[in-house]
Amino acid sequence: MLLPTRTVEKVWGRDVLPAPFTAPEGKRIGEIWFEPPEAMPELLVKYLFSSEKLSVQCHPSDEQTLAKGIGKQGKEECWLVIDAEPGATLGIGFKQPVDAESMRAAAKDGSIEDMMVWHQVSAGDFFYIPANTVHAIGPGCAIIEIQQNSDITYRLYDYGRPRELHLEEGMEVADGSPYDMGLSNFVGHGSDINLVDGPFFRLDQLAGESDPSISARYRGPLLVIPREGEVMVEGELVRPGQCALAQEIDAVTFAPGGTCLIAQPIRD
Repeated sequence: MLLPTRTVEKVWGRDVLPAPFTAPEGKRIGEIWFEPPEAMPELLVKYLFSSEKLSVQCHPSDEQTLAKGIGKQGKEECWLVIDAEPGATLGIGFKQPVDAESMRAAAKDGSIEDMMVWHQVSAGDFFYIPANTVHAIGPGCAIIEIQQNSDITYRLYDYGRPRELHLEEGMEVADGSPYDMGLSNFVGHGSDINLVDGPFFRLDQLAGESDPSISARYRGPLLVIPREGEVMVEGELVRPGQCALAQEIDAVTFAPGGTCLIAQPIRD
C-alpha cells in the first residue's frame, strides 16, 4: 500500500526540489511527509529540503512526556543525507559540555549556534539523533528522516524569525553534551547496512535483493522506501520518492541493481 503524502511549506524550504519531487509555483517546500498507516502509527518518514538554517531545537523523550502527563510523545529520529550542496552542514551537539545556565543565556543571545558542532556533510552521511540532543539543519541539504511519530519540537533559537520559541520547555530536556559520533555512519549505494537497531525502531539499507540475515529480523509489517530502482510491494510498483507499507518482507521484490531502505517499529 502506497502511503499518502503531505507537502509542508516552511520558511526554510525550497521552491525547486530534486527529482522526482516538484514544488507548487510560489511555494517553499521544506518537508514531504508520508502519512503513517493505521497498522504502524509509531513511525513517520519525511523528506527534508533546506535552503536556510532550521531552528536550533531539541525533542523530549517518551519518559519526559509521560512525566508531563501528555502520553508517549517522545521523538528520536535519524537523518540520511541524500544530497548536499558544497559546504552544507548539520549542527548536532556541542563542542564541549554546556551547563543549563550557559545554554539558556546562549539561546537568548544567539551564541548557541557557535557553541554547536557543525558537521560538513555529503550524500550518504547518516546520523541518529537521540531525544534531548540539541540540533539544527543547515542550508543546502536534502535528507530522508525516519522518526518516532511525534510533533513536539522545542525551538531554542531561530535566528530572529518571528516564530514561537520554547526556551523554558526546551531547557527542561536539552542535553548539553557533545554528540556521540558512534551514532553516525556513511551509507554507500552498494551496501547492505544496519543503520538503527532500537530502541524504538530498526532501519536497514538493502542493496539488491533481500539478505536472509536482514530479512529474518523483519517479521510483520514494515515500511519500504526505495532510493534507487523500483520495488514491487504485494504487486504494486513503488518508486524512489514514494513509501509503502508491506505486510511482510517476503511480499517485497527488490530491484537487483537498486537500493532500498526498510524500517519498522520495535514494539514491547
